[in-house]
Amino acid sequence: MTELSLNWTQFQGGPGYALALHCGLAHCGAWHGVSRHLTDQVTIWAPDLPGHGRSADWDGTGDVNHRILEALAPMVLPGTHLIGHSYGAVLALRLAQELSDRVASLTLIEPVLFAAARQDAPDDFAVYSAKAAPFARAMEDGDWLQAARKFTSLWGAGDAWEALAEAQRQRMTRQMRLIAASQSCLLEDSLNILRPGGPEACEMPVLLVRGGATDTILENVHAALMARLPNARETVIEGAGHMVPISHPDQVGPAISGHIGSAL
Repeated sequence: MTELSLNWTQFQGGPGYALALHCGLAHCGAWHGVSRHLTDQVTIWAPDLPGHGRSADWDGTGDVNHRILEALAPMVLPGTHLIGHSYGAVLALRLAQELSDRVASLTLIEPVLFAAARQDAPDDFAVYSAKAAPFARAMEDGDWLQAARKFTSLWGAGDAWEALAEAQRQRMTRQMRLIAASQSCLLEDSLNILRPGGPEACEMPVLLVRGGATDTILENVHAALMARLPNARETVIEGAGHMVPISHPDQVGPAISGHIGSAL
């Protein structure tokens, strides 16, 4: 099994080094707005995840979550400031656990590790599961078009499916196979992030960022993780939803900048 081939973009900046991982259905350009606030501190390296941006698609072999982590691990260098959004934040947390001696700071923006809420807030998890049921059924049926419509409604930036360009709708539909392959990681914690001592291994400074108007399930995830991360704090961006680093970069960027500055 060959290593995944990922496209990378560099946001040139200061002497420090940051690795930034985007959310599902996005690409490395999602960090453009945030990066403007970090140029005095760090140079950001941002990959396109498989099947996103200019990276090659996943070939369907092996566990895609493990294969992505294997491709990213060599880019976690000593002194890395690790940043992730949504699914990218779940990957960032797993990398920080395994490579904690290389990570200077960790920023998690709305990590969609629903399994954490399932453990700590089962009632709210049940409410979320009911809301996400049409999306889950579409994925089970292999109806990728319907899955893309429902996923966009749940986690998109607020644009109606019909308002999206046809090429964008087709791309999102193709990417649903990858979204489906990530669900065991997010819902069942197949990466074993929540194992005893798992979050506790992340002793570096951790910043969690969420939108004030995001789904309650993400508030639950943050609370569950903050209860176990030894050195964590939270910033809430009022009026923002799940796509907060894209919709509110001028609030998220300075928050990350202050976090990185305290770790330098």
